[in-house]
Order: sequence, then structure tokens, then C-alpha cells
Amino acid sequence: MMQVVDCRTCKGIEAVKQIISRAQTENKEVQCIVEGIINDVKTNGDSAVFNYTKKFDKIDIDKNNVKVTAEEVEQAYKQVKPELVDVIKKSAERIRVFHEKQKRNSWFETSENGEILGQIIRPIEKVGVYVPGGKAAYPSSVLMNVIPAKVAGVNKIYMTTPAQKNGSVYPATIVAAKEAGIDDIFKIGGAQAIAALAFGTESVPKVDKICGPGNIFVALAKKTVYGNVNIDSVAGPSEILILADSSAEPVYVAADLLSQAEHDEMASAILITTDENLAYNVQKEVEIQTSKLERKEIINKSINNYGAIIITDSIKTACDISNDIAPEHLEVCVNSPFDVLSLIKNAGAVFLGHFSPEPLGDYMAGPNHVLPTSGTAKFFSPLSVDDFIKKSSIISFSKNALLNLSDDIITFANAEGLTAHANAVRVRKQKGEF
Repeated sequence: MMQVVDCRTCKGIEAVKQIISRAQTENKEVQCIVEGIINDVKTNGDSAVFNYTKKFDKIDIDKNNVKVTAEEVEQAYKQVKPELVDVIKKSAERIRVFHEKQKRNSWFETSENGEILGQIIRPIEKVGVYVPGGKAAYPSSVLMNVIPAKVAGVNKIYMTTPAQKNGSVYPATIVAAKEAGIDDIFKIGGAQAIAALAFGTESVPKVDKICGPGNIFVALAKKTVYGNVNIDSVAGPSEILILADSSAEPVYVAADLLSQAEHDEMASAILITTDENLAYNVQKEVEIQTSKLERKEIINKSINNYGAIIITDSIKTACDISNDIAPEHLEVCVNSPFDVLSLIKNAGAVFLGHFSPEPLGDYMAGPNHVLPTSGTAKFFSPLSVDDFIKKSSIISFSKNALLNLSDDIITFANAEGLTAHANAVRVRKQKGEF
């Protein structure tokens, strides 16, 4: 049963502090295993990747069948129901339209004294997208990770995903990949897939950035290869926080909390409300709905360990607590949600109103559902087109423009003890270039 915490009391305030300080501990044993896998793949390439695939996934993969073929793609479209294909296409278009608005342009500024300053924006050349497979398959994550990269203009996008026991990739994942614009799909998963993308093998191209969700092995592998390649983030368990007043419907609120609790046992689902009756009605409704859901064992562990209903004295206090938690998903289920928006400082995505449930953002709204977790919304943003570009500064000065700043540069460089820096400007003055 979800715990109810009344932060209008001293005891409740302490309980809220414990909820806010929840941290994910690193698993040193898994980290050691991951490092071994990465070093093996870095040294031995394909053979290591194929050996780990056999060991962990019980699938025989080699250079001849590691890549999804055109025939497999065609077969996938036949296996997926037409209505789902249509939904995938509709979702992809909405995601594409939203992310098109994020594109930036290069710029230059000139001045009369001969200065030209600017910034060139170019896409990353190659991106690798990791997609979970096996029992859990998420075509929506394919769209969310690939489409911003395509909009940014990334030249090559490769996907890795574990194959099913029969050696095939989940059909809807293939369909989503092709609709999003993936170049090649490789039937490998786990830390070995991350290592293959980071360092390249005989079959898998080396990329410049890796993105996409995964289990603890994948998360720690991404963390380990960071620096050799860029990564999107080291994602933690899913989170939802709902701010609600007396206008909220308990059935809706409970359903939205459970929509995230079903992800895994460490998912966090929190309600903060100013209405005590709502708090206890939601607590009851969570019990009723959980009993009817397929993933109730996962939900119960999540709710019992990381779920909470917090009662506050005001929406302002509720927002303060929310800002401290900095949730991945934040629903504002109050009478005037846009009035509350100005109080929200930290959240991955904000859902305003009683008819903007979190699953809307997961699948069809358009904004990206790859969001900062574990409090990182205080300094990280949702995955976007910006994650797939790089910027170069442009500087071009005429003789007179450099002369105007030459004494300043020499003074600054000498103050830092960098006399060669100063000399690079001084020699131009001494040569009479000015």
C-alpha cells in the first residue's frame, strides 16, 4: 500500500526528506563485469561480441546473420498489424514535426572594424541507438531516439538490439526503425553492443555518440565508454510525480501513478496534494487498480518501496518539494494548471491539466520521452535535436581589428605567464604588419 505522508507535521517533513534523498547505488560487481566485456570487445571485436551473445542471450550470431536483412524488414511489415503500423507512422510524424522546431542555424556577425565572428552548426556524423529487446520491446523508444538525430542531419544511424530466442528482432521494433530512418540494425545487445558501437568491430561501425535505454549492464557500459564516444545520459528508473488539488479525479491520478510504477521495481510514483480526502481516495484506488493489472507484482514492489502520497498545506509547498525531487515526469492536475507552471523549476516534462496523462507523452504528443531521471532534471534536458549537433566558433580579424586588441592580448597573456601567447601577437606588430 502506498504510504501517506503528512508534511504538515514534523514527522512528515522528515519522511519527505528521506523520499527526496533517494539515491541509486552503483553496483560494483556489475561494473567489474561490464569493464571486462568492454575490454574484450575492444581487443577481439566480432568474436567477443558473438561469444557474449551466445553466453548471455543463448543465440548464435555471426558475421553472416548479425545484420537485419531487407527480407527480414519486409517480413516484419507483414507480421505487424496494419493498425499498429499506421499508429507508428502517425507517432513518427508528430515527433518529427515537434523536433523540426528545435533546429538552429549557423550565424555570422561582421563589424565595421574588420571583425567576423560566428558559429557553425553541424550534425554529428555517426550515431548508435541501443534498443532493449527480448521480453521488453519498445518501438516508441526507437522513434524518440532516432528521429531527433535524423532531423539534426546525422549521416549514419545504426541500431543494436538483442534478438529473440528464434534469432529474429521484434517485428514492431524493425518497423519503427525503418519509419524513423535507421540505416542498419544489428542483432546484439547488452554491454557488448555498447562496446561494439564505441570502438567498432569487423561488423559494427564505430560511432560518435550512443543513445538509448537499457538495463544496468547497458547503463554502466555507456558510462564506461563515455569519453571514447559521447552518450545521451546514464538513465535511472522511471519516475512520475503528480501535483493535485481537490479538482483532481482519484481514478485518473491512481492510473497515472501506476502507468510508471509498472516499468520496474525501482520506479518511483509520488503524489503531492493539498487535499487530504484525495490522498486517501487515491491510496484506495491504487489498490483497486493494481489488483486488475498484469504487472501487479512489479507495481507492488515499486509502490511499496518508492511510492508515496504527500499531503501539503499549499500548492507552493507542493511545488517546492517537487523542485527538490526534480522528477522525470511531472503532472499538474489542478484547477488552473497554467497558473502553477511559473512555480515549476525542475522537471523533465510537464503535463498540464486533467487530460494530459503521462502516456500521452510516451507515445503520441510529439515531445521527446527520453528525459532526465534521478534528480538530473535540475541540470539536464530532454533528448533533442541539440544532442545530435556540434558547434564550431568562427573568428576572422583584419589587420586593424587585431591591432585594436593587440595590447590587451599581450597584457592578458603576460599576466598568465604565457609569453609565447603574447609573442604570437607581438611578432606581427614588430614585423610592421600593422
